[in-house]
Amino acid sequence: IMLGDFNGDHRWTTADRSLLQSLLANPYAHAPLDCLKADANGNGLLDPEDLEIINRLVLAPDPYQAEAQAMKANMPFPRPRELYRYVSSQDYLNRPLNTLPYQGASMSPLECLREERAPKLESPYADQLWLEVRDEAVRFDLAYRARMENLTEVEKTYAQRRIDTSNRLYEGGQTFELLLELMGLVEDTETLTTLGQNSFITRILFFRDHLRELLQSSRYAEFQAGRIPIQAILGEIQRLLKQDLDLNVELEKLEAPRGFDQLQNYVTRAEWQYYKSKTRTEQFEQLIRFAQHDRRYLRAVSKTSRRQKDPGVQNHNLPMVLLFREAMRLCGNDKKAAVGLLDEAIRIPFTWVKSIPRSKLPGALALENFLLPGNKEDGSDKSRHWNVFGGICLYRSPQESVELALKREMQDLREAHTTKEAMTEFIRDTIANLNGIYYVVSMDPDLLRR
Repeated sequence: IMLGDFNGDHRWTTADRSLLQSLLANPYAHAPLDCLKADANGNGLLDPEDLEIINRLVLAPDPYQAEAQAMKANMPFPRPRELYRYVSSQDYLNRPLNTLPYQGASMSPLECLREERAPKLESPYADQLWLEVRDEAVRFDLAYRARMENLTEVEKTYAQRRIDTSNRLYEGGQTFELLLELMGLVEDTETLTTLGQNSFITRILFFRDHLRELLQSSRYAEFQAGRIPIQAILGEIQRLLKQDLDLNVELEKLEAPRGFDQLQNYVTRAEWQYYKSKTRTEQFEQLIRFAQHDRRYLRAVSKTSRRQKDPGVQNHNLPMVLLFREAMRLCGNDKKAAVGLLDEAIRIPFTWVKSIPRSKLPGALALENFLLPGNKEDGSDKSRHWNVFGGICLYRSPQESVELALKREMQDLREAHTTKEAMTEFIRDTIANLNGIYYVVSMDPDLLRR
């Protein structure tokens, strides 16, 4: 590729400069390869020097003359050969971070973007985090402005709550947490809408949040201490199901999750297997490269906790959202195919890594946590819950998926002899199920293009 050659005619012309201006207006709406072509100085950033280099290339008859004129003006300039790059089909391309001045900064609801200058830092790691924070902030602000007029009241309230959280994290100097919060905001703003949602899906996250509160409650502490029976906790979950989802469920009386005396269960399973079998090797490899190299995914997946310190499954959802969005892209926005691809990606590496002699593996590798989000204690378990019960919504309704999930979790609880630990996993698995159901149903990766 030729850096700065955006129309592919192997020349630097005023047409390239016009295309560059279009790209700079919103780099996140352009392909990573186009953004890479704008990084003329090759430092992984979109910065003023890139624009200066490309402008000199457009004005000069050839790169050698552009180089000579820059040197005469005592300006840094790449050697002509440096303006050409090899990019193979195996390369994973991260967008250069956007460090250019942003005109909308002063009007942004994000305090980290309204600041005129980055905080004074003395650490290369902290500097890199800040560059990524600013890049996510600009990306969110552009998407938020594009959607602002058409947001529903529910969406406005939700967005403001997350914006307030971001501002508190910024004021508290929690840069890494701020980065992940902004990434979540970006994903929600670029892909989620409540328009057309049925009321059941709209209420699912209220139920999820109430389950998280239950795990942290004094009542649950009493159960853990053995002072109240497990039936009291199940009764509280039944109350929340009625309150939040209008579901009348007697958890202890639920039957097995799948009855194969019904023909529809065979039909649905066959269709699920069909989409799994459609997964091509190159799609799997591309998803693995994403998980190995995507800057945003690696930041999200790196947030883990010590064993049993993530009761509300807080570390898990954002990485799964990023994985599912990438799977959607690889599958042409076919959600059933994306679920099938993730099903393979979650299960195959687990078996693959297990087959490798332990002495041949890196010492830090968690056998059940290969390229997967969540904590080491969860391994692939919560990822499977997110994807499976999210995927069931594509074959049945969200309500049926929730009901089937509750049957599955109750079966697991019984098989574990209703221990305290199994009760906690019942709730944590349900939280993962609810996240998957909400995002698989609600995600529209082409939302901003419509």
